[in-house]
Amino acid sequence: MADAAFALRRPAPRADWFWVVPPLTVIGFLFFYPLALIARQGLTDGKSAVTLDHFARVIASRQFHAALWNTIEIALASSAGCLTLGFVIALIIAFVPFRGSRDIARFIDMFIALPTFLVALSFTFIYGSAGVLNGMLMDIGGSSAPPVDFVYSIWGVILAEVTVFTPFVLRPLLAAFSLIDTAQIEVASSLGAGPWRIVRQVIFPAALPALLAGGSLCLLLTVNEFGIILFIGAKGVITLPLLVYDKAIQEGDYTPACCIAVINVVLSLSLYSLYRLVLAHFGGRNAGVV
Repeated sequence: MADAAFALRRPAPRADWFWVVPPLTVIGFLFFYPLALIARQGLTDGKSAVTLDHFARVIASRQFHAALWNTIEIALASSAGCLTLGFVIALIIAFVPFRGSRDIARFIDMFIALPTFLVALSFTFIYGSAGVLNGMLMDIGGSSAPPVDFVYSIWGVILAEVTVFTPFVLRPLLAAFSLIDTAQIEVASSLGAGPWRIVRQVIFPAALPALLAGGSLCLLLTVNEFGIILFIGAKGVITLPLLVYDKAIQEGDYTPACCIAVINVVLSLSLYSLYRLVLAHFGGRNAGVV
Protein backbone atom coordinates (compact mmCIF):
# COMPACT_ATOMS: atom_id res chain seq x y z
CA MET A 1 0.00 0.00 0.00
CA ALA A 2 2.83 2.35 0.88
CA ASP A 3 4.58 1.45 -2.36
CA ALA A 4 1.44 2.32 -4.31
CA ALA A 5 1.13 5.69 -2.56
CA PHE A 6 4.79 6.44 -3.28
CA ALA A 7 4.26 5.53 -6.90
CA LEU A 8 1.33 7.94 -7.10
CA ARG A 9 3.38 10.75 -5.57
CA ARG A 10 6.41 10.15 -7.78
CA PRO A 11 6.53 12.83 -10.52
CA ALA A 12 6.30 11.70 -14.08
CA PRO A 13 9.55 11.80 -16.05
CA ARG A 14 9.99 15.23 -17.58
CA ALA A 15 10.29 15.61 -21.31
CA ASP A 16 11.97 19.03 -21.35
CA TRP A 17 14.65 17.69 -23.66
CA PHE A 18 12.01 17.32 -26.34
CA TRP A 19 11.59 21.10 -26.61
CA VAL A 20 15.33 21.54 -27.15
CA VAL A 21 15.37 19.38 -30.27
CA PRO A 22 13.44 21.72 -32.68
CA PRO A 23 15.59 24.85 -32.08
CA LEU A 24 18.79 22.79 -32.20
CA THR A 25 17.63 21.27 -35.47
CA VAL A 26 16.93 24.68 -36.98
CA ILE A 27 20.25 26.09 -35.77
CA GLY A 28 22.11 23.06 -37.05
CA PHE A 29 20.46 23.26 -40.47
CA LEU A 30 20.78 27.03 -40.90
CA PHE A 31 24.20 27.60 -39.31
CA PHE A 32 26.30 24.53 -38.54
CA TYR A 33 25.57 22.66 -41.78
CA PRO A 34 26.58 25.59 -44.09
CA LEU A 35 29.59 26.26 -41.85
CA ALA A 36 30.61 22.61 -42.12
CA LEU A 37 30.32 22.79 -45.92
CA ILE A 38 32.50 25.92 -45.99
CA ALA A 39 35.10 24.31 -43.73
CA ARG A 40 35.04 21.15 -45.85
CA GLN A 41 35.60 23.14 -49.04
CA GLY A 42 38.53 24.95 -47.47
CA LEU A 43 40.09 21.77 -46.10
CA THR A 44 39.53 19.42 -49.04
CA ASP A 45 38.89 21.56 -52.15
CA GLY A 46 36.07 19.16 -52.99
CA LYS A 47 38.36 16.14 -52.73
CA SER A 48 38.54 13.38 -50.14
CA ALA A 49 41.96 14.18 -48.70
CA VAL A 50 42.10 16.74 -45.91
CA THR A 51 44.90 19.28 -46.21
CA LEU A 52 45.87 22.63 -44.74
CA ASP A 53 47.72 23.74 -47.86
CA HIS A 54 44.87 26.02 -48.96
CA PHE A 55 44.85 27.78 -45.59
CA ALA A 56 48.63 28.10 -45.69
CA ARG A 57 48.55 29.70 -49.15
CA VAL A 58 45.80 32.10 -48.12
CA ILE A 59 47.56 33.13 -44.90
CA ALA A 60 50.84 33.63 -46.76
CA SER A 61 49.32 35.89 -49.41
CA ARG A 62 49.84 39.66 -49.33
CA GLN A 63 46.18 40.23 -50.13
CA PHE A 64 45.13 38.40 -46.97
CA HIS A 65 47.68 40.31 -44.89
CA ALA A 66 46.36 43.64 -46.21
CA ALA A 67 42.74 42.61 -45.61
CA LEU A 68 43.48 41.42 -42.07
CA TRP A 69 45.37 44.61 -41.24
CA ASN A 70 42.58 46.79 -42.66
CA THR A 71 40.00 44.80 -40.70
CA ILE A 72 41.88 45.22 -37.42
CA GLU A 73 42.71 48.89 -38.07
CA ILE A 74 39.14 49.83 -38.97
CA ALA A 75 37.67 47.83 -36.08
CA LEU A 76 40.00 49.34 -33.47
CA ALA A 77 39.66 52.91 -34.77
CA SER A 78 35.87 52.66 -35.10
CA SER A 79 35.49 51.11 -31.63
CA ALA A 80 37.67 53.84 -30.12
CA GLY A 81 35.59 56.49 -31.87
CA CYS A 82 32.36 54.88 -30.66
CA LEU A 83 33.63 54.78 -27.08
CA THR A 84 34.78 58.39 -27.13
CA LEU A 85 31.72 59.82 -28.84
CA GLY A 86 29.31 57.63 -26.89
CA PHE A 87 30.88 58.61 -23.56
CA VAL A 88 30.74 62.33 -24.34
CA ILE A 89 27.15 62.22 -25.58
CA ALA A 90 26.04 60.09 -22.62
CA LEU A 91 27.68 62.55 -20.19
CA ILE A 92 25.87 65.47 -21.78
CA ILE A 93 22.48 63.73 -21.88
CA ALA A 94 22.72 62.31 -18.35
CA PHE A 95 24.35 65.15 -16.40
CA VAL A 96 23.75 68.36 -18.37
CA PRO A 97 20.07 69.24 -17.96
CA PHE A 98 18.44 70.69 -21.06
CA ARG A 99 15.13 70.38 -22.83
CA GLY A 100 14.89 67.65 -25.41
CA SER A 101 17.64 65.42 -24.01
CA ARG A 102 15.38 62.37 -24.09
CA ASP A 103 14.32 63.14 -27.65
CA ILE A 104 17.97 63.31 -28.70
CA ALA A 105 18.64 59.94 -27.04
CA ARG A 106 15.68 58.40 -28.90
CA PHE A 107 16.86 59.93 -32.17
CA ILE A 108 20.31 58.40 -31.70
CA ASP A 109 18.69 55.05 -30.90
CA MET A 110 17.01 55.20 -34.28
CA PHE A 111 20.36 54.49 -35.95
CA ILE A 112 20.26 50.96 -34.50
CA ALA A 113 17.21 50.20 -36.64
CA LEU A 114 18.71 51.61 -39.85
CA PRO A 115 20.50 49.35 -42.35
CA THR A 116 24.22 50.06 -42.37
CA PHE A 117 24.32 50.55 -46.13
CA LEU A 118 21.78 53.37 -45.78
CA VAL A 119 24.21 55.34 -43.63
CA ALA A 120 26.96 54.68 -46.19
CA LEU A 121 24.75 55.97 -48.99
CA SER A 122 23.85 59.07 -46.99
CA PHE A 123 27.55 59.77 -46.44
CA THR A 124 28.11 59.48 -50.19
CA PHE A 125 25.24 61.87 -50.96
CA ILE A 126 26.45 64.43 -48.41
CA TYR A 127 30.26 64.19 -48.46
CA GLY A 128 30.93 62.43 -51.77
CA SER A 129 32.68 63.99 -54.77
CA ALA A 130 29.30 64.98 -56.22
CA GLY A 131 27.64 65.35 -52.83
CA VAL A 132 25.76 68.26 -51.35
CA LEU A 133 28.66 69.62 -49.29
CA ASN A 134 31.21 69.51 -52.10
CA GLY A 135 28.74 71.02 -54.55
CA MET A 136 28.10 73.94 -52.22
CA LEU A 137 31.80 74.49 -51.49
CA MET A 138 32.73 74.28 -55.17
CA ASP A 139 30.07 76.87 -56.03
CA ILE A 140 31.31 79.19 -53.31
CA GLY A 141 35.03 78.83 -53.99
CA GLY A 142 34.85 78.32 -57.75
CA SER A 143 36.97 75.18 -57.52
CA SER A 144 36.76 72.40 -60.09
CA ALA A 145 37.96 69.70 -57.68
CA PRO A 146 35.96 68.62 -54.62
CA PRO A 147 37.59 70.17 -51.50
CA VAL A 148 36.21 67.44 -49.19
CA ASP A 149 37.69 64.12 -50.21
CA PHE A 150 37.73 61.65 -47.32
CA VAL A 151 34.64 59.51 -47.95
CA TYR A 152 36.32 57.13 -50.38
CA SER A 153 39.20 56.42 -48.00
CA ILE A 154 39.58 54.39 -44.83
CA TRP A 155 38.57 57.46 -42.81
CA GLY A 156 35.19 57.57 -44.53
CA VAL A 157 34.62 53.94 -43.55
CA ILE A 158 35.64 54.63 -39.95
CA LEU A 159 33.42 57.72 -39.67
CA ALA A 160 30.43 55.83 -41.08
CA GLU A 161 30.95 52.93 -38.68
CA VAL A 162 31.27 55.31 -35.74
CA THR A 163 27.95 56.87 -36.77
CA VAL A 164 26.24 53.49 -36.99
CA PHE A 165 27.63 51.74 -33.91
CA THR A 166 27.88 54.56 -31.34
CA PRO A 167 24.35 53.82 -30.01
CA PHE A 168 25.58 50.38 -28.95
CA VAL A 169 27.87 52.19 -26.49
CA LEU A 170 25.50 55.04 -25.68
CA ARG A 171 22.60 52.96 -24.40
CA PRO A 172 24.51 50.91 -21.79
CA LEU A 173 26.31 54.07 -20.68
CA LEU A 174 23.04 55.91 -20.11
CA ALA A 175 21.75 52.93 -18.15
CA ALA A 176 24.94 52.87 -16.07
CA PHE A 177 24.77 56.62 -15.44
CA SER A 178 21.19 56.27 -14.22
CA LEU A 179 22.47 54.02 -11.42
CA ILE A 180 24.98 56.58 -10.11
CA ASP A 181 23.89 58.21 -6.87
CA THR A 182 23.82 61.94 -7.52
CA ALA A 183 24.73 62.48 -3.86
CA GLN A 184 28.25 61.28 -4.67
CA ILE A 185 28.60 63.99 -7.30
CA GLU A 186 27.18 66.63 -4.97
CA VAL A 187 29.54 65.63 -2.15
CA ALA A 188 32.55 65.65 -4.49
CA SER A 189 31.55 69.05 -5.79
CA SER A 190 31.08 70.45 -2.25
CA LEU A 191 34.59 69.23 -1.36
CA GLY A 192 36.03 71.31 -4.18
CA ALA A 193 36.33 68.75 -6.96
CA GLY A 194 36.03 70.24 -10.43
CA PRO A 195 33.99 68.76 -13.29
CA TRP A 196 36.93 66.90 -14.84
CA ARG A 197 37.92 65.39 -11.49
CA ILE A 198 34.34 64.29 -10.86
CA VAL A 199 34.22 62.64 -14.27
CA ARG A 200 37.59 60.97 -13.72
CA GLN A 201 37.11 59.74 -10.14
CA VAL A 202 33.33 59.30 -9.76
CA ILE A 203 31.62 58.84 -13.11
CA PHE A 204 34.27 57.01 -15.13
CA PRO A 205 34.80 54.12 -12.62
CA ALA A 206 31.03 53.53 -12.54
CA ALA A 207 30.85 53.59 -16.34
CA LEU A 208 33.88 51.35 -16.92
CA PRO A 209 31.96 48.03 -17.08
CA ALA A 210 29.48 49.44 -19.59
CA LEU A 211 32.32 50.99 -21.60
CA LEU A 212 34.23 47.72 -21.81
CA ALA A 213 31.15 45.67 -22.68
CA GLY A 214 29.94 48.20 -25.27
CA GLY A 215 33.43 48.50 -26.74
CA SER A 216 33.74 44.72 -27.04
CA LEU A 217 30.39 44.58 -28.83
CA CYS A 218 31.41 47.39 -31.21
CA LEU A 219 34.66 45.57 -31.93
CA LEU A 220 32.73 42.43 -32.82
CA LEU A 221 30.32 44.31 -35.08
CA THR A 222 32.97 46.36 -36.89
CA VAL A 223 35.13 43.31 -37.63
CA ASN A 224 32.23 41.73 -39.53
CA GLU A 225 30.90 44.90 -41.19
CA PHE A 226 30.37 44.47 -44.92
CA GLY A 227 27.67 46.83 -46.18
CA ILE A 228 29.35 50.11 -45.27
CA ILE A 229 32.64 49.22 -46.96
CA LEU A 230 30.90 47.87 -50.06
CA PHE A 231 28.58 50.84 -50.58
CA ILE A 232 31.18 53.51 -49.83
CA GLY A 233 33.60 51.87 -52.26
CA ALA A 234 36.71 53.09 -50.49
CA LYS A 235 39.75 52.87 -52.73
CA GLY A 236 42.14 50.10 -51.72
CA VAL A 237 40.22 49.29 -48.53
CA ILE A 238 39.69 45.53 -48.48
CA THR A 239 38.61 43.79 -45.28
CA LEU A 240 38.13 40.09 -44.60
CA PRO A 241 34.35 40.06 -45.32
CA LEU A 242 34.90 42.04 -48.52
CA LEU A 243 37.74 39.72 -49.53
CA VAL A 244 35.41 36.73 -49.15
CA TYR A 245 32.92 38.50 -51.42
CA ASP A 246 35.58 39.31 -54.02
CA LYS A 247 36.97 35.78 -54.10
CA ALA A 248 33.62 33.97 -54.17
CA ILE A 249 31.37 36.27 -56.23
CA GLN A 250 33.67 38.25 -58.49
CA GLU A 251 36.49 35.76 -59.07
CA GLY A 252 34.61 32.49 -58.52
CA ASP A 253 37.54 31.12 -56.50
CA TYR A 254 35.57 29.35 -53.78
CA THR A 255 38.32 27.47 -51.94
CA PRO A 256 40.29 30.60 -50.84
CA ALA A 257 36.97 32.31 -50.09
CA CYS A 258 35.98 29.45 -47.79
CA CYS A 259 39.38 29.54 -46.07
CA ILE A 260 39.07 33.28 -45.42
CA ALA A 261 35.48 32.81 -44.22
CA VAL A 262 36.57 30.17 -41.69
CA ILE A 263 39.34 32.47 -40.42
CA ASN A 264 36.82 35.30 -40.13
CA VAL A 265 34.43 33.06 -38.17
CA VAL A 266 37.23 32.05 -35.78
CA LEU A 267 38.12 35.73 -35.28
CA SER A 268 34.47 36.62 -34.67
CA LEU A 269 33.97 33.80 -32.17
CA SER A 270 37.13 34.88 -30.35
CA LEU A 271 35.84 38.45 -30.07
CA TYR A 272 32.44 37.18 -28.94
CA SER A 273 34.17 35.11 -26.25
CA LEU A 274 35.98 38.28 -25.19
CA TYR A 275 32.64 40.10 -25.04
CA ARG A 276 31.11 37.38 -22.86
CA LEU A 277 34.23 37.33 -20.68
CA VAL A 278 33.92 41.06 -20.07
CA LEU A 279 30.25 40.66 -19.14
CA ALA A 280 31.08 37.76 -16.80
CA HIS A 281 33.93 39.66 -15.15
CA PHE A 282 31.82 42.78 -14.62
CA GLY A 283 28.74 40.81 -13.74
CA GLY A 284 27.12 43.58 -11.76
CA ARG A 285 24.19 45.73 -12.70
CA ASN A 286 26.22 48.10 -14.84
CA ALA A 287 27.49 45.35 -17.12
CA GLY A 288 24.16 43.65 -17.30
CA VAL A 289 22.56 46.59 -19.06
CA VAL A 290 24.37 45.72 -22.30
